[in-house]
Amino acid sequence: MQGPRDPARLGDMFAAIGRFSYRHRRLVLVCWVGLLLAGFGFGSQVFSRLEGQRASPVFESVRGAELLDEHSPTGGRVIGVLDGPPVAAVRGPALAAAGELRRVDGVHTVRTAWDTPGLTSSDGRAGLIIVDLVNHLPRERNNAAVASIADHLHAIEAPGLRVLAGGGALVNREVNQQVARDTMVGELISIPAALVVMVLVFGGFLAAGVPVIGAICSIAGALLTLYGFSALGDLDPNVIPVTTVLSLGLSLDYALLYVSRFREERRALDVPEAIERAAATAGRAVGYSAVIVGVSLGGLFVFQSPFYHAIGAAGVSVVAVAVLASLTLTPALLGVFGGRIKAQREAADEGRFARLARWVQRRPGRTAGVVALVLAVSALPFLGVRFGNGGAELLPTSFESRQASDLMLARFPDQGSAPIQVVARTSQAGLQGYLDTLGEVPNLSSVSPARQLAPDLAVAEVHTTGTGRDEAAQDAVTWLRAHRPDFPTYLTGSAAGLIDFRAEMANRLPWAIGVVALGTFVMLFLLTGSVLVPLKALIMNTLSLGAAFGAIVLIFQDGWLAEVLGFTPTGRLETWVPVLVFMFAFGLSMDYEVFLLARIKEFYDGGLSSDRAVVVGLQRSGKIITSAALVMVVVFGGFAAGQMIGIKELGLALAIAIAVDATLVRCLLVPATMTLLGRWNWWAPGPLRRLYDRYGLREDDTPKDPVAVGY
Repeated sequence: MQGPRDPARLGDMFAAIGRFSYRHRRLVLVCWVGLLLAGFGFGSQVFSRLEGQRASPVFESVRGAELLDEHSPTGGRVIGVLDGPPVAAVRGPALAAAGELRRVDGVHTVRTAWDTPGLTSSDGRAGLIIVDLVNHLPRERNNAAVASIADHLHAIEAPGLRVLAGGGALVNREVNQQVARDTMVGELISIPAALVVMVLVFGGFLAAGVPVIGAICSIAGALLTLYGFSALGDLDPNVIPVTTVLSLGLSLDYALLYVSRFREERRALDVPEAIERAAATAGRAVGYSAVIVGVSLGGLFVFQSPFYHAIGAAGVSVVAVAVLASLTLTPALLGVFGGRIKAQREAADEGRFARLARWVQRRPGRTAGVVALVLAVSALPFLGVRFGNGGAELLPTSFESRQASDLMLARFPDQGSAPIQVVARTSQAGLQGYLDTLGEVPNLSSVSPARQLAPDLAVAEVHTTGTGRDEAAQDAVTWLRAHRPDFPTYLTGSAAGLIDFRAEMANRLPWAIGVVALGTFVMLFLLTGSVLVPLKALIMNTLSLGAAFGAIVLIFQDGWLAEVLGFTPTGRLETWVPVLVFMFAFGLSMDYEVFLLARIKEFYDGGLSSDRAVVVGLQRSGKIITSAALVMVVVFGGFAAGQMIGIKELGLALAIAIAVDATLVRCLLVPATMTLLGRWNWWAPGPLRRLYDRYGLREDDTPKDPVAVGY
């Protein structure tokens, strides 16, 4: 019978990477400087190449939108709202501007309140100019046309007149611009704040600067990666800040662990040996963590929407960049500065984390019960969650396109609300006959006449009360789908897309959770050799995530702290936010589970009792866990300071999830439950035990003396 594999070989590959990066540090640094220049030179251009992404073509709303896109002669739309004096008083300037607009390259049609019925407000003091662009314009021509149209609209002058430019094309442009600004603001806040945290953790600027330099290079690599993805297909604007914040947080987290281990090894080793030892231990932990985060992001591929696929693919790519920076750039920088970085003082087995662990062990049942109850109660607000998809209302009220949207919704309900589009495989007359029977549609405001797009394709717009994205519009879509004509129809538009998006969540989210849970269970089993510890970790992660979900419902849906955080509540959460929070936070929280369990298991295997191993393990890993969590909270909080509500929701939810996980879960709930289970923590059935003995992941050496090695 074959015995257990020699665990010392598990770190050989990472030690070799660290050794190579140290010996060839100049080459490694030159390569990363080149990546830095390319990333901020070419990669930053990705912000001008962002497009909204549709859901999967399996959904009716997407098939209808694709039919419109294929056959409609018009594409994007810019709307000018002329408000103030009576419409008749601005007829001359408005029609003169309309004439100029018709000559703009890329403009298909121009309609105004002075030549088209229905574009004047009920009080006669506001009129619209609607400019439709030619469909399928190249990006550069489209952007130039939108900018020129806005300039012509703003040039209209009359006493007391206010002109606002809005519409989908301008909303997209301002969203892209704000995404770029929010990403920059997030980085400008997060990186200096993280540097301060690192200085406090390490007690010196050199040790603190190494992770920050790695983080900046990781951001450059992430931008370059995203630029490459934008050449392959459309990228949703939210992909940029989402993946950037992930890259920044992970790179800081990984480098912090690496540098911390290097400082500990410097107590007894010179720089080259300390780097190699740190690579073999902390480097392997980084690689292991990256696999778990990758598994969590892999759950996004279970969904059918290209949006989730793009986030998943880009996320896995930037995780790889963050790992590469940690495994190569960090040891190269340590090779340059390591001799001037102070070694860490001798690790002690007694301290505040050890005292906390012993306090918990004296009352494990009560501690576990109270913490679990607090987390469960914190999750209750999520039961009343409402979802929506973004429009102009996600922009700050200071933005012109947001102001135009709000004004149109108030003065022109049919033009301001997002319509339900009925795309039908029939003639114009056939569709019109069906439209004439729609008097019982709930929340109906008006129905536009049918238009023929192709010999067998017609379209019409159904307007509802409200924004066209709310529950009123969704009820109308549900009714229309239940009362179809004899010919095929496709309902599309914001409300229909939201219903389909939610249906995808309901159908695919359980499978995605299953993939993440199974992958995480397998990885934690390979780390611990236990089946109970991974199950417990999954339950505890769910509790911490529930608390984060409950918090963002109270904040962003119900409006708690809205003035403090500087946003206007929309009464709902962005549909994609909880999915990404779950996938990201689940993987990131498992980082801390790995850091803690690896230390506890190490000391347990070294001969300590289970309770003593928990005390020593928490003492040795507590500081690195709380420090890494603080860095993550700073990074996510920096991005939550931006203006886009969706990114605020994501950043704040991740910050709350990480903070709860690193404090209540890792420092209280984990030691409490491990104390209750005792030696059963490490139980596994015989076949799985033999599997672990053969393939399990362990430290390079298992210390018999708990003072021998520190993290």
